[in-house]
Amino acid sequence: MRPFALHQADSLDEVFSLLERYGDDDVHLIAGGTSLILLMNLGLVEPSHVVSLRRLTDLRGIVAGSDGGVEVRALATHRDLELSPELSRYCPALPATFGHVATVRIRNQGTVGGNLAHADPAQDPPPMLMALNAEVTLSSRNGQRRMPLDEFFVGYLTTVMLPGEVLTAVHLPPLPSGTRAAYTKFLPRTHDDYATVSVAATMRLDGDDRCEEVRVALGGVAATPLRARNVEDALRGETPTDARLAEAASLVLDIVDPPDDARGSSAYKRRMARVWTERTLRQVRDQSDGARQ
Repeated sequence: MRPFALHQADSLDEVFSLLERYGDDDVHLIAGGTSLILLMNLGLVEPSHVVSLRRLTDLRGIVAGSDGGVEVRALATHRDLELSPELSRYCPALPATFGHVATVRIRNQGTVGGNLAHADPAQDPPPMLMALNAEVTLSSRNGQRRMPLDEFFVGYLTTVMLPGEVLTAVHLPPLPSGTRAAYTKFLPRTHDDYATVSVAATMRLDGDDRCEEVRVALGGVAATPLRARNVEDALRGETPTDARLAEAASLVLDIVDPPDDARGSSAYKRRMARVWTERTLRQVRDQSDGARQ
């Protein structure tokens, strides 16, 4: 690992000052460090300066809003989210998703903000957060901007974050009554591995058992976590029969573009994307009203 200077910031203002002083190309932020340290060990990232966010206590915590939404601050760890009573009340599928991340040791160290900023398309949290219509807040010296998470990722390990910006929070909107949610992860190797394919879905049925609202997102099947809007459009307003779910799930083949790697060929992952999208949609449909598992 190339030698670097470590800066322990005590405030966001100090973080912004350090980013301005050393420039975006020569400085990296570190929260839990589970991704950055690996990249540095491999020589893929070689910053001269690393700014630690760990002393920024204002960026910790999970806060339930009076409107039924939840704010997850960027330095909340995966383990915090996995065990959070606020998130269990909000949507049990979300803490269950964070329980799929790697091992307990990693979950105790890694943070939600670092996970999203790293932008690895095979990570567990992004698809579930996208299916729940999450937004992120990006803060800089010039103020804040807030955007849907499904607009945040633009390429492999690449986001819309500008030089000098820090991801400071994730916002989960209130869930309408009767919303169902599920996350499934296909991994033929060890249980703590990255997903070969992962799928998250939310669904709400109307009084006639038609899909009033549905959101579907996938991981591991493209250069970014992927929102399957064509699948959603095919189901919205329809009765989710087995045949209709299978037909809608097949539409993911039009949008996925998985890489060949040690977890399978592109062709194999494409087939698995269809299979696991259909399985996840069936799982959500078959939950009892309001179940969010």
